[in-house]
Amino acid sequence: MSNELPACAKCAIKIKERLCMKEGGKSSSACPTQNYPSAIEKALAELQKPEILEFAKQASIQEGEGYGDKDHGYEHVKPIKPRIVETIEFARKMNYRRLGFVFCIGLWKEANVVEKLLSSAGFEVVSALCKLGRTAKEVIGVRDDQKIKVGCFESMCNPIAQAFVMNAEHTEFNIVMGLCVGHDSLFLKYAEAPCTVLAAKDRLLGHNPLAAIYTIDTYYRSLQ
Repeated sequence: MSNELPACAKCAIKIKERLCMKEGGKSSSACPTQNYPSAIEKALAELQKPEILEFAKQASIQEGEGYGDKDHGYEHVKPIKPRIVETIEFARKMNYRRLGFVFCIGLWKEANVVEKLLSSAGFEVVSALCKLGRTAKEVIGVRDDQKIKVGCFESMCNPIAQAFVMNAEHTEFNIVMGLCVGHDSLFLKYAEAPCTVLAAKDRLLGHNPLAAIYTIDTYYRSLQ
C-alpha cells in the first residue's frame, strides 16, 4: 500500500484511460483502485448480503435508466430524469411502502409539494421538520449573539429527534431535503433506514451548492 493518501480528485489521467474505468488502465501512485485491494474485497463481501446486493443492484439499474439514447453509444447519451423522479422510481424498485421525509423549515413550501408527489405515487409519507421539539438553542450552549433571532427565543434544529421519529415509525427509506451542514450529518448518523439526499442546503445559492464551483474562475474566484 502506498504511503500517499488516496487522491482521485487530483488524478490527471484521462477518465477513459484510468484503471478504475479500463482493464489495464493507467493509475497514479495515489490510486485507491491500485492501492486498496483489501477495501475493494471487503466491499464485495458486503455485497454478498442479500439486502445490500439488492439495494446496490437497483441503484445501478436506476443509474442506467437515467439516460436516454444509449443505443447511439456512450458519447451520445443524455440525462432524461430529475432526481425527484429517480427517487420515486428507486423506492418502487425496492418495494418500499413507508418513506421518511425530513426537511428544513425554510423549505416548507417545497416540502409540501414533495410530500404530495410522494403520496400521489402511492407511498406512506412520514415527515418531520428540523425545528420539532421546540428546544431552545441555549440547551446546546449557543449564546444569544450566535443565534439568528438575537434577543428572542429560537428553536434549535433537532436532526437527532428527526431520526428518532423516523426510527419509531419504521420508515424503510429516508429522504433528506435542505438540512443544514452538520445537521444533515447527525440525521444520517442516527437514522436506521437507508437515506438519500434530495437537496442540499445552500441559503445563498438557492440550494444549488455547485453554483459556486461552476463559477470558481469568475464570481467566486475569491474562494481559491
